[in-house]
Amino acid sequence: MSVPVYTEDLYEEDAILEPYPHYERLRALGPVVWLEAHQVYALPRYAEVRAVLGDDERFRTEDGVSLNQHYNDLIRGSTFASDGERHRFLRGLVAHDLTPRALRPLSADVQAVAARVVERAVAAGEFDAVNGLARDMVMEIVPDFLGIPADGREHLIDWAAANFNCHGPLNGRAEEALAVSGRMAAYAARMVDARTARPGGLAHSVLRAMDDGRVDRDQAVSLMIDYLVPSLDTTVTGLAAAIWLFARHPEQWDLVRADPALVGAAFNEAVRLETPVRQFGRRAVTGVEIAGVPIPAGSQVLVMFASANRDERKWERPTEFDVRRNPVDHVGFGYGAHGCAGQGLARLEAHAVLTELAGRVRRFEVSGERRTVNNLMRAFDTLPTRVTV
Repeated sequence: MSVPVYTEDLYEEDAILEPYPHYERLRALGPVVWLEAHQVYALPRYAEVRAVLGDDERFRTEDGVSLNQHYNDLIRGSTFASDGERHRFLRGLVAHDLTPRALRPLSADVQAVAARVVERAVAAGEFDAVNGLARDMVMEIVPDFLGIPADGREHLIDWAAANFNCHGPLNGRAEEALAVSGRMAAYAARMVDARTARPGGLAHSVLRAMDDGRVDRDQAVSLMIDYLVPSLDTTVTGLAAAIWLFARHPEQWDLVRADPALVGAAFNEAVRLETPVRQFGRRAVTGVEIAGVPIPAGSQVLVMFASANRDERKWERPTEFDVRRNPVDHVGFGYGAHGCAGQGLARLEAHAVLTELAGRVRRFEVSGERRTVNNLMRAFDTLPTRVTV
């Protein structure tokens, strides 16, 4: 079976800022498409994305999660870039802190922070939904939850964005980001060596694992980074995207205001439609077929979450924002062994903010928004927002 070829570069600035026409063309070409510019097999449709994410025996993250080998080498053995028993062991060290049951006692505190952050933003009448709302919320919750020391917190979100940039091909954007991501690595190393993680947080669990001999020092540093990076930008991005969508679809916001029980479904729909992490790579361990297409052993495949979440074969009216849809099986947080471990905390934060906004805001107006140019993230740099109460 021949493989259709796509010649355009998905990591050029224009394609990053407006990726959806590319995704439509890729889905129309077939379930597997060869990306000439990057020498990888792209999976743009939902069924194949979900199947590969659920098959971590044949499709591995080690040496394959990033589109450039330099970064794959740097992160080898981390939770991001390990598989099988090793991955289960590393993830299990802190997974108990991230279960819905473990997060439940945090709910009241998260809601209180959300009330404070929303009240401050709404009182101003105009605010930046990224830097004056979503980031404020995340930075009041996540560093304390993780047990991150106060010194250096102001850099965490920028460092996390740089780490995501490193996952693309080794273009100029990734090369610049490598130096910035090194600063986060140095920060994590200092946290481990100086034992500055605060007691009771997730980071302190990592230090205990090192003390018990379950992980060595380098593994502890890697774990710190693994849980710093995805817990910050993805939540900010998903929450800002929800507000942007509600500004564009006020009738959907009316539905949420009338029935705040729709908040969870609305956030799912926002993540489906404006997926924060567009794609990750995997490496085929053996020769395998995907949808009848032979994939040689050692080949890299690009698992396209953002395209899959708009697949016409999966979703009715896939480009429409409908808060009553509740797409619980979207792949915006991944799926399978490498599904986002922190998605429970992300949902807790986003649901709290949207619930508070539903009780205070009748309309959102956005103008002058600017998108981030990032190899991996679909995000806003700024989202100037005016509210009507």
